[in-house]
Amino acid sequence: MPGLNPEDIASQVEEAARSLLAVAGLRWGEILVAGCSTSEIAGHRIGTASSLELGQAVLQGLLRATQEAQVYLAVQCCEHLNRALVVEEPLIARYGLEQVTVVPTLKAGGALATAAFADFYRPVVVARIQAHAGIDIGATLIGMHLRPVAVPVRINLKTIGAAPLILARTRPPLIGGERAVYR
Repeated sequence: MPGLNPEDIASQVEEAARSLLAVAGLRWGEILVAGCSTSEIAGHRIGTASSLELGQAVLQGLLRATQEAQVYLAVQCCEHLNRALVVEEPLIARYGLEQVTVVPTLKAGGALATAAFADFYRPVVVARIQAHAGIDIGATLIGMHLRPVAVPVRINLKTIGAAPLILARTRPPLIGGERAVYR
């Protein structure tokens, strides 16, 4: 990881997450989903150079932002675990989630999910979720875990390390026709 300072990565992730949370207007108990390729952060192809140290740094940045905002963090695993998610156990009952049995590892789950499973207070893995906003570091395809109407969020920060940064918020669907009124 030459040239990558984990604390700088944590600070960039925290900045991105705080910016997204401000734009998205998440309320207490809502969900921010995060996907991350530490390989991409380090300038490699996704899935080829996972780094637990970078995963822990990303997690710390995300936790600083989500804990202050009092929103839940859902961390997406890699494709080898079908992009399941690590969440805190209370989300299962609150959102009616389907728990699955697996423990993420560096090679099956990814660095961020492995770090989350180790650091969360009561970690569980769930099959799917519909989050209110999302942060995707390194093109990990979090869209499947967002509510149906996702809206891109653009901020000044475009990358975390070498990885592209994509942010999204969601909104309720607009229904009705020409007579409908929207705020």
